[in-house]
Amino acid sequence: MPSQFDPPSGTRDFLAAEYDKREWAFGVLRSVFASYGFEPLQTPAFERIDVLLGKYGDEADKLVFKILRRGEHEASGEADLALRYDMTVPLARVAAAYGSKLPTPYKRYAMGSVWRADRPGKGRFREFVQCDVDTLGTTSPLADAEILCVQHDATSGLGITDFTLLVNSRHVLFGLLEVFDVPEQLGEGVLISLDKLDKLTPVSVINELIGRGLPDQTAMELVDTMTAPDATDRIRAALKKSDVGIAGLDEVDQVLKLVSAQIPAERIAFTPRMVRGLSYYTGPIWECEATGVPGSIGSGGRYDHLIARIGGPNVPATGTSIGIERALMLIPDASRSGRIDVPGRARVRAGDRRAGGRPARQCLPRHVGQAQQATQVGVGQRRALVPDLRQRRARGRNRRGARHGDRRPGDGADRRHRGAPGRSSGTSGCQITLARSSTTRTRGSLACPE
Repeated sequence: MPSQFDPPSGTRDFLAAEYDKREWAFGVLRSVFASYGFEPLQTPAFERIDVLLGKYGDEADKLVFKILRRGEHEASGEADLALRYDMTVPLARVAAAYGSKLPTPYKRYAMGSVWRADRPGKGRFREFVQCDVDTLGTTSPLADAEILCVQHDATSGLGITDFTLLVNSRHVLFGLLEVFDVPEQLGEGVLISLDKLDKLTPVSVINELIGRGLPDQTAMELVDTMTAPDATDRIRAALKKSDVGIAGLDEVDQVLKLVSAQIPAERIAFTPRMVRGLSYYTGPIWECEATGVPGSIGSGGRYDHLIARIGGPNVPATGTSIGIERALMLIPDASRSGRIDVPGRARVRAGDRRAGGRPARQCLPRHVGQAQQATQVGVGQRRALVPDLRQRRARGRNRRGARHGDRRPGDGADRRHRGAPGRSSGTSGCQITLARSSTTRTRGSLACPE
C-alpha cells in the first residue's frame, strides 16, 4: 500500500543519479535528431480538449486526462482542457497555426512529458516523456525512410543492440479487411482488437472480434492468418485479390529498400500482425521492439490528413516517437549511476609540470578545445565549472600571510602554478576528465578554480 509520501500512482521522483542518466540519454537523442537536420519545438503541457479528442480513436480518447472548468463553471463538471496525450496532435495544431511561417518540408523534434489515464504497470506510466521526430510537407517515401533511420540510430546510440523495427502499412490492413469481408462500419474496431495480439491470447482477441459483431468463422480465420508462423507469406498471397492491399505491400517494400543501405537486414522486417491502433495513421507504420522490456520502445508512421482534421491545411506528415522510458530500462547498469562504462580515462591538470607550469586560466582554452574535439567524434559531454574551495582558502591564507610578512618562497601562487606535489585527491588547477566507452560515448567534466 502506498504511503503518504509516495508520488501518485504511475508517476516517479528522479534523484540525482537517475536524473543524470536521463539527461545523458536526452542529449544523445538531441544529437541524433540534429544530425538529420531536425529543429526543436516546444508546445504547452495542456491543450484545448477539442484539439485532442477525436484524433486517437475511441479507445485512446478514454485515456486522455481532462481538466475540469474552473471558477463559475466548476459546478458543471465539464472539461475544457486536457493534458497532452502525445506530441503529434500538438504538432498538427502548430502547423495549422503557423503554416506559412514554417519551412517546407518542416522537420522538427520535440521532447516533453505526456500523460495517459492508464493503469500503471511495468514499463507503463501515467506520466512519461516522449521524444518525437516528424517531417511535414512531403509525401515522398524518402521521408518515411529517413524517420526510420533516425529511429534506428537513436536506439543504437543509446547503447541498445538487441532490437527490431517492425514495419507494416495501414493499406495492408485495409486490404486484409477487404479480403476477409469485414463490414466497413466494423473496420476500425476490428483493427483496434487486432492491435492487442501482442498483449492477449489469440482466443481472447477472437472473442473480442465476435463481440464487435464479426462472424465467428471470419474472426477465427483472420486471427489464424495474422498469427501463423508463415503469416507474411499467407498475407502476401491473400492480398493479391485487393488493389488497396497490393498498394500497401508496395509501400512496405519501397521503404525497406530505401533503408537497406543504412539499417542492417536483421534489424528490420515486414510484420503484418503489427497494427498501430491510432486512427490517424494513413500509410507505412512501424514499431521498435527490444528484448528485455514489454511492448515497444518506439513507434510511428505516416499521418497525411491529421492537420486537416483539426481545421488546418491538408499537409502530409510522417514521424516517430522514441519510447525513452522503456529504453532507459535497457541502458547498461554501469550507466545507471549517471556514468558511462569507462575502460580508461585521460586526465589533464593545469598548474603541474605536465601542463608546463602555466596558471589554470591559461590552460582553460586548450582543455575546452580537447573537450570539443571529443564531442565532434560523436560523444555526449557534460561540463561543470566547480570552484575548489580548498584552493580559495589556501589563497586567502597566503594573502593574510603576506600582509604579516610570514610568506615563504614557494608558497601560495608559486606553489599553485607548479602544482601540489604529493596530493592524490582534490582538484589542482584546472582538470578535465574524458571517458570513452565501448559504444564510443564519452563523458567529460571540467573543473577550474575561480
